[in-house]
Amino acid sequence: MAAIASNMAGTVYKILVQVGQVVSVGDDTVILESMKMEVPVTAEVGGTVTRILVQEGDFVNDGDVVVELA
Repeated sequence: MAAIASNMAGTVYKILVQVGQVVSVGDDTVILESMKMEVPVTAEVGGTVTRILVQEGDFVNDGDVVVELA
């Protein structure tokens, strides 16, 4: 199992993927908002989304897993 982690602390502004969706390296999966900037969390590995661990409005820290892939 692979995971996609946030690259900074911020609030989850938008979730761009769904369970069952195939993502490739470089695809944006989640948009974080921090200091009024929108920052994408991109996939560093490819796979199929098995679980989304955050909801829009959640606060995440740097390194928190936001999406799990198979």
